Amino acid sequence: MEKTSSALWKKLETLYATKSLANRLVLKQSLFTFHINEGELLRDHIS
Repeated sequence: MEKTSSALWKKLETLYATKSLANRLVLKQSLFTFHINEGELLRDHIS
């Protein structure tokens, strides 16, 4: 378990910021399937 915020951030970077094919496919899938409900404010959707 990471004790500092910088160590935690570094761990998250190594897990999720890699340029592997699987990670790129997941990011593309989330981009292409992104949608917002009609009438919903973008501000509410982001938070």
